[in-house]
Amino acid sequence: MDTTGILDESLERLHVSGPERDGWLSNHGPMAVEALVRHGQAPVVHRWLDYYSAKLEDMPPTDTPVTAANWQAALGDPRRIADWTVYFARDTAERPWRDVLAEWWPRLLPGIAAGATHPAIRVGHAVRTLLTTDETAPRVMELAHALGYWAARHQPLPALGLLAPVPDAAAALDAVPRVPDQTGGIVERFAGLTAFPDWPPARGLPLAPDDVRDRLAELVAAAVHRYASHGHGAPIMLVHAATAPNAVLRTLPALPHELWAPSLEAAWAASAAVTAAYSPATPAPYAPTRLTSEEVFERAAAHGDDHTIKFTDTALDVGDGTALAAAVRSIDLNEPAL
Repeated sequence: MDTTGILDESLERLHVSGPERDGWLSNHGPMAVEALVRHGQAPVVHRWLDYYSAKLEDMPPTDTPVTAANWQAALGDPRRIADWTVYFARDTAERPWRDVLAEWWPRLLPGIAAGATHPAIRVGHAVRTLLTTDETAPRVMELAHALGYWAARHQPLPALGLLAPVPDAAAALDAVPRVPDQTGGIVERFAGLTAFPDWPPARGLPLAPDDVRDRLAELVAAAVHRYASHGHGAPIMLVHAATAPNAVLRTLPALPHELWAPSLEAAWAASAAVTAAYSPATPAPYAPTRLTSEEVFERAAAHGDDHTIKFTDTALDVGDGTALAAAVRSIDLNEPAL
């Protein structure tokens, strides 16, 4: 993936910063850097970081250490971001990162939508790197930062009812009821969620691991495709309907099989919540593209917007013509950063 050391250098630069800025906006630096390096754009990473780092804030101070005895009281307390980061840095230094992830994944999963799904997405990028490259100290530390952010921002969705069953992921996203009040922030919009379509198929029945993976891949593809026609409703926020379930998909190979089915259900809830909160009432036409995957990502890298880079990374995982058109749509809809 990276023989230059740029990924590790970039992560070390970013780890002096907190996971949020301006009170609640997420630090997308580690996720965007990982995507840039993975898709052959390592030479532009430090220049991109020079621009992006000016937005970031220092890691907040620690307060009270998180321990095995008090972690439940600290869960979901954003004032404890630094405490949680220290906890996971110590835990991943003392144990294999897979063991830490397997223990904490079911604890954190109910809060997948917290922080506008960014903590879970950051975990997905970190795990992808650890599964496919050398386990260097900065890469393990990135997982610790991601898990700490998730624990600090952990907040479950409200209790939701079930609507009529639907046959596939695309139909399920189309059937998600829009939140009536489309004026508030994401917390207010999520508070207005009431019910989602009954998907995936065989909900409540055992699914084989391969079936879980296939359903999750289907959901990611459906959300990416839907962005092409609906992304105009909220060009930044709607990328998370695809990138959140894709983070779960990337994490599955590192998890015990018994955690796969609940991971699928949580990924669906996150994708449906973002869709309900930000999807426009009507679709818009979009143009196909003749660009290759490499050309599309080069355009995203040159564009420089962090959400656009991450969405294009997910669209390339899907890889078909509609997905590439959706990525180009995100480049066109979002403001360039560079």
